[in-house]
Amino acid sequence: MAEPGQRPVYACAEWEIDLVRRELRLMGDAVPLGGRAFEILAELAQAEGDLVTKNDLTERVWRGVFVEESALRVHIAAIRKAFGPDRDMLATEVGRGYRLLGGWQIRQTDAPLQSAASELLRSTNIPNASFDLIGRAAAIAHVWELLSAYRVVSLVGPGGIGKTSLALQAARTPPAGFAADRLLVELASLPDPKLVCSAVASMLGIKLEGEEISPESIARAIGARPLLLILDNCEHVVDTVAQMANTIVSRCPETSIVVTSREALRIDGEQVYRVPPLGVPPEPRLRPDGASAYTAVELFMTRAKALGSSFSPDEENLGAVAAICRRLDGIPLAIEFAAARAVMLSPAKIAALLDDRFKFLTTGRRTALPRQQTLRATLDWSYDLLPETEARILRQLGIFAGEFLLDGVIAVVGDGMGDVTDQLANLVAKSLVLAEIRGDHPSYRLLDTTRAYALEKLRARGEFPDAARRQARYYCGLFANAEADSEVKPQSEWLAFYGRHIDNVRSSLDWAFAPGGDARIGVALTAAAVPLWVQLSLLAECRERTELALSNLDESAANAPRLRMQLSAARGWSLMYCVGRAREAGPAWAVTLQLAEQLGDRDYLLRSLWGLCIDQFNNGEFRQVPGFVDRFTDVVAGSSNSVDRMMAERLLATKLHYLGDQWLAHRHIDRALSHLADLTAKPQVTRFRFDLRASAYCFQARILWLLGFADQALSVVERNVEEGRASGHALTFCSVLGQGACFVAFLAGDLAAAERYCTMLIEHTERHPIRLWNVWARAFRGVVMARGGDLATGLSLLRKALALAGEARFLPRFLLPLGELAGCLGEAGEVSQGLATVDEALARCEARDELWYAAELWRIKGELLLHPGEYRSVAGAEQAFEKAFEVARGQGALFWELRTAISLARLWTSQSRPADARQVLDSVYGKFTEGFEIADLKRARAMMAKLSSS
Repeated sequence: MAEPGQRPVYACAEWEIDLVRRELRLMGDAVPLGGRAFEILAELAQAEGDLVTKNDLTERVWRGVFVEESALRVHIAAIRKAFGPDRDMLATEVGRGYRLLGGWQIRQTDAPLQSAASELLRSTNIPNASFDLIGRAAAIAHVWELLSAYRVVSLVGPGGIGKTSLALQAARTPPAGFAADRLLVELASLPDPKLVCSAVASMLGIKLEGEEISPESIARAIGARPLLLILDNCEHVVDTVAQMANTIVSRCPETSIVVTSREALRIDGEQVYRVPPLGVPPEPRLRPDGASAYTAVELFMTRAKALGSSFSPDEENLGAVAAICRRLDGIPLAIEFAAARAVMLSPAKIAALLDDRFKFLTTGRRTALPRQQTLRATLDWSYDLLPETEARILRQLGIFAGEFLLDGVIAVVGDGMGDVTDQLANLVAKSLVLAEIRGDHPSYRLLDTTRAYALEKLRARGEFPDAARRQARYYCGLFANAEADSEVKPQSEWLAFYGRHIDNVRSSLDWAFAPGGDARIGVALTAAAVPLWVQLSLLAECRERTELALSNLDESAANAPRLRMQLSAARGWSLMYCVGRAREAGPAWAVTLQLAEQLGDRDYLLRSLWGLCIDQFNNGEFRQVPGFVDRFTDVVAGSSNSVDRMMAERLLATKLHYLGDQWLAHRHIDRALSHLADLTAKPQVTRFRFDLRASAYCFQARILWLLGFADQALSVVERNVEEGRASGHALTFCSVLGQGACFVAFLAGDLAAAERYCTMLIEHTERHPIRLWNVWARAFRGVVMARGGDLATGLSLLRKALALAGEARFLPRFLLPLGELAGCLGEAGEVSQGLATVDEALARCEARDELWYAAELWRIKGELLLHPGEYRSVAGAEQAFEKAFEVARGQGALFWELRTAISLARLWTSQSRPADARQVLDSVYGKFTEGFEIADLKRARAMMAKLSSS
């Protein structure tokens, strides 16, 4: 512990690390080292030889700011360079972190910090801070790093981003060894650029007798004086400031300048730092402690508490605060305005009122500049500085609800605007438009608050209807080739281009179908944008948008039949995954089929036949499925299209799997997969709405499992989960997890894996609202919990989920949860209800020819009949097991045979028939060639060993 007037220094041989002066010294002389590199060195010194991991270093030094590992490596290299011949004192443990070697010891120096500081600090007019600056530690360090290399640093950004606060706090906290005057010149109140030189001269205390005040005279007066000059709020006098700054740095070697402005000076030697917004939580809901880690949320909570707000930081309130911070784009000034309202209103109410933010967010600090006392005043300041050509373009840009391209700007602005590109570039330079350069298609966007302001101006000028019409037409054209592009571009590339436009498509459709809009454009845009909802698996939105378009379709239009066909197909697809409305999909597909035949459209003919096949599967009309499957096969017969041939084989395999012919299903799924080599590397999702590879592998895994090829099935599942995740297609990943991974893991007896896959599916269907799969996943979780030992909780979850499923519980995928429900009811003492459930499921299977799970249902019924009580019937149980054997053997379903053999052997053992029990187990076990570590085979092996020994 340091004594008063002393400070600790880490020392090793000739080296010293002074944490207070922030100096690395060799034999008493300071060794140059950047600020961030010194912070890393300080952390290592304070660890006293212990390892400091990479994660710990980045979290402590960059304080919540995400940085690439390469940034850490750069500063580590700088430290080693500073150590020179002793560079090996900084040791690396590969893949883990770093440690400082050499026996460093703490010693106290008698030189008091205060006297040392007084030698370094020079005159300043920087005001003391009246509040803590939240979330800017990394930015302050970065500003000083820039000042160590550049003479002019411009802090640039939109109004309210905190440029002035950042500049002042940086000036208050200079690095060790900084020895220069620090002077602030506030320019916001100057009405005339001619007054800039006088303001600077006055603040510098320069008196020029008989000489005109000019940049040159100011530079002569400064001379070699060590000086950090802060020129604050320069955007309205930027040309004059640029000239003066250029003159000063060219003639004053010890002067550095920090500029705050909404646009850069654009002079030689200037380094621009675009001040970032505060960190905001992402869209997915976080735990309360997760949201609190973001600096925008921290600012809101700190300011609200300081003003007397007392709302509790629970999940609901923090979720609302996170939404507020996102809506306000992490802009500190806007967040402070919102936090001021928390004294009277809950965060949820504040979030709801943000649509009218310019009337609502009006309470700023009384001591702030007038243009920072309301949100509107902040934007008025920037808008009023624009020439009319730029102001008009900014208003037009308010029509865009998300990112937009230069082509979109040109289309929306319309004719007669001159060089739109130059005007847009000016708006970017003035921090009113954000630009993101990626690939061949630079994109632009407005901050949400700027967009609200521009849109308000657009409406007030009466320019909104024309701009909205031009925007909707533009997106009709943009998406005209979207479906064709999806056939030749990887999904990730396709989404990178088209996915960014979804908010603009939505806003255009909202305008088109509203009073005063144009429904014809809306119908055309809906049909063109269908691939976007397909690729993003936005099922509910696709259904709602297509139903609205169909209700507004002008039947007299020449292209009405084609539009109706396209929209009906999209509606049918989305209805198939809609809880409570799946039965409406069939009629939608029937309309599509009729129109496809009428128009001679082979593509939509195949889509509709596929849709009708899946609809019949879902509705249990297995006896009608072969007709549609055969017709699909006939259409693709002789086709050179590998996707179509693969789909035909996949449909045949699916049909045979559900009908119970597993060997023939295996033959067709192998044929389907044989076409994989002919497909391109990208997922094929456009025509059939999911990735054909992943879908085929799902059914391959199921079929292999039932045939008894457990190891192969598990291998397919593991590979398919990784590929399904990588595909990026939400609906495909649902099938990968639900149809394949969860099913196989559960039957393998690996409840931990089953729970892991189930959790993945639940989280996935909450991020991508696919409600039908979410309900199934919750039912499956109940099954896993019940089989894992928590029968009461699992049974309750299972019942609730099946009740939520409604008619969807008759889908093939719900048979396993229904069968497990029957078994769990028996274990819970509700044997009567269990028998009723299994009999209902068996009757359904028989009526629909849905036989793939029938053997297991007969086995479950046999187990129910062995429970003690009035329903116990050993003879009935034995008959049920024999029926299960008969069905399983007829299907080639060796796995169901195994389960039945275990149940029957258990019964015969209890009847003192060990030879019969051993024989039935041995006859089935001997048919397996792999998978001997799955739970049921291990159970059978243990039973056989016990029977042999007895």
